Amino acid sequence: MLLALEVLQIITPVIILAGVGFGWAWLGFEYKVQFVTRLTMNLSVPALIFTALIKTEIDPEALRITALAAALAYIGVALVLAVFLRLAGYNMRTFLAPLVFGNTGNLGLPLAFFAFGQAGFDFAVVVFAVMAFLSFTIGVWIVSGSASPLNAIKQPIVWATVLGSLFLANGWSLPEWSVNTLELLGQIAIPLMLITLGVAITRLKPASLGRAFWLSFLKLGVCVAVPVGVGLWLGLPKVAFAALVVQVATPVAVTSYMLAEKYEADAGEVAGLVVVSTLLSVLAIPLILAFVL
Repeated sequence: MLLALEVLQIITPVIILAGVGFGWAWLGFEYKVQFVTRLTMNLSVPALIFTALIKTEIDPEALRITALAAALAYIGVALVLAVFLRLAGYNMRTFLAPLVFGNTGNLGLPLAFFAFGQAGFDFAVVVFAVMAFLSFTIGVWIVSGSASPLNAIKQPIVWATVLGSLFLANGWSLPEWSVNTLELLGQIAIPLMLITLGVAITRLKPASLGRAFWLSFLKLGVCVAVPVGVGLWLGLPKVAFAALVVQVATPVAVTSYMLAEKYEADAGEVAGLVVVSTLLSVLAIPLILAFVL
């Protein structure tokens, strides 16, 4: 009973903030998703990642092992899902990247913060940074079929991760006023991302929901089993293990839908995955949290 109450306290703020966005859009109020997404991904989230890395009190070695675990987990998930998609005869450009790279920003970071506190959030930022790097390189290359993975060097998230890691490894610091400014900028990321998630879901136009259902269940199973196996194999600390599993198991991200539209990779199918996997996560996330807490 106490565990159920604890899980409910964790997911309630996430559901409420996403519900605010959903209700806002349903009432017909203006909300420019592309502008807010650009603001968060180019300014707020990079500031969030950088300050989390330079201010963390977690042992750098634990963060390095977590980064390795995240990379191995995503590679493992990609390999397993690629085999399933190939056997099923589904288009890799359309389905592989959305199934591999979940909503670690809009949903995973808030969940980690509410569930595991500042330490869990710091570990979750590391997982998110690894995911973002892989998504903006290999992920974009898969979806586009042609775009160079080197495009990732243009992404502020990548630079924030690199710089934050350098500051952490060398013990460097910045003037307090600049850190406070960056921290304040980063604080708007979590509520904005959750509200944007709710707004974006109301605007999706799903295609085949039947296929989306079984693929969403497949994604959930693989994206829980693989990070659990990797985390146990590497002997991750409990909080790092929990953050890894929660992050990798997040549902398909709305940004996957935007990329599919941009590169003409059947956005309707991806929209179906976003809707179904997000609804499935409402039931799955409490179970995952109960498992890792």
